[in-house]
Amino acid sequence: MHELPVTQKIVKIADEHCRENGGNRVLKVNMVIGDYSGYVGEAMQTYFGIVAEGTLCEGASLDFVKVEPKLRCDSCGKLFKKQLLSFECPYCGGQGRQSEIGKEFYIDTIEIE
Repeated sequence: MHELPVTQKIVKIADEHCRENGGNRVLKVNMVIGDYSGYVGEAMQTYFGIVAEGTLCEGASLDFVKVEPKLRCDSCGKLFKKQLLSFECPYCGGQGRQSEIGKEFYIDTIEIE
C-alpha cells in the first residue's frame, strides 16, 4: 500500500520536530485528510505503530480530522456537498465542479512532551 512510505515520512517529520524542540517524546500527531486525498487514515494508523517503534514516536497516537469533498457551482460560486448521482447546486441549480476541498493531506500539529 502507498500509505506505508507516507507513514514513514510522517514518523520521521514528527521525530525530527521533537528533537529540534527539545522534547522527550511525541505524544500525538494530528493530521488533516480529505476524502479525495487518496490516503486511507485507518491504514496509516496500522502502519504508524509499527514504523514508530524505536523512535520518539513510539507509543504516540495518530489522529485525523477528515474533510468531506465540496463542489463549487459554476454559476453562483458557492460550495456544496455533492448529492448522490447529482452535481446540481442546491442554491441556484447550476452545475458543480470538483474543488480543492477534500484533497487536503497534511500534518496539522505535533504534540510533544
